[in-house]
Amino acid sequence: MVFELRGGWGVKVNETIEAMRDQWKSMTGMAGMFVTTIFLGITIQPVWDKDEVRAFGEEGTTQGGYILLELALIGIFTFLIIWLARKNLELLIKGFIMFSLYFSLVYTVYPYIALIMQIVLNTQENAFLIALILDLLLMITLWRFPEWYIVNLVGVLVGAGVITMIGISFVPTLIIIFMICAAVYDHWAVNGSKHMLELADTMIDLKLPILLVAPKDKGYSFLDEQEGVMEKTVERPSKEDWENPKVGQIKVEKTGRDALFMGLGDVIFPGMLVISATTFLPQTGVVLGSVPLSTFFGMLHLDPLLVGLGTLFGGLVGYLGLMTQVAKGKPQAGLPLLNGGAILGYFITGLIVYGPSDLIQQISLF
Repeated sequence: MVFELRGGWGVKVNETIEAMRDQWKSMTGMAGMFVTTIFLGITIQPVWDKDEVRAFGEEGTTQGGYILLELALIGIFTFLIIWLARKNLELLIKGFIMFSLYFSLVYTVYPYIALIMQIVLNTQENAFLIALILDLLLMITLWRFPEWYIVNLVGVLVGAGVITMIGISFVPTLIIIFMICAAVYDHWAVNGSKHMLELADTMIDLKLPILLVAPKDKGYSFLDEQEGVMEKTVERPSKEDWENPKVGQIKVEKTGRDALFMGLGDVIFPGMLVISATTFLPQTGVVLGSVPLSTFFGMLHLDPLLVGLGTLFGGLVGYLGLMTQVAKGKPQAGLPLLNGGAILGYFITGLIVYGPSDLIQQISLF
């Protein structure tokens, strides 16, 4: 789910290009975090590409029943968080999510700690312990000072770890099914039941990195945001528009506290298809030994990487389409366009690199 938060009175903008020009900084910043998260996942993929690390083992990579389980867990998690928030149990929510984020960070931080130690000290001993300590310090900082750049740092690192863990656990065919189901759910949750908006309010109030924040202006502070901002994001014409209405005229009020928000899931779903493509498509093409970490932990092959990058590009095209809607100031379900673009990118690039036979894997329910 993606939306723009306006600190002052919102304005209904009829010209999309003008609205996007006004918000290009925040939109570019969000796109940068989108790409960075997925690129980090690509670099650590060789580290975790092992059968014993996959969520459901080697056999589970083609079993659709586990995708149904993942979907059920997402639904349960969402409604549990909303229920706890309504019961004013925010501290319990924050503790549970911070605990989960702490261990998710390890998947991204540990490989880079190991790489630095290998280069500097020629050893990787205690790299995992050091990663745990650094993650703890980062979580303490997040708890005590959850400004937008701390939230984004943790969100990007967590997102990279999550897309890698899911991407190496399921073949692309199952990931695509997962993405389609999630896109349908996201559309209903934002535009139908609207409970996703309530969830976003809770995450903003608790200052948790389940979303990414792209400020529009330098003076923005995430610390000032409170619960209920989604309810306050109401579009209204400016005072000048009321007094001097003109057909086709656009009035955009400038405020210093605007920001663009994107749910971390909007990055994770396209990203996990990128990782799945690089993991499970035939390992052909030139071996890329210069990709970070691959020298010590594994290799990436050019052909599956090209399909992964094509998938990422498709996701960016979907992101551009999404921004044309977000620019109007209304919350939008991000996954239909983001996932749709990534899936199209996967198939188009895959057909060019491999042909149709390698793009659809055989799967089973159990």
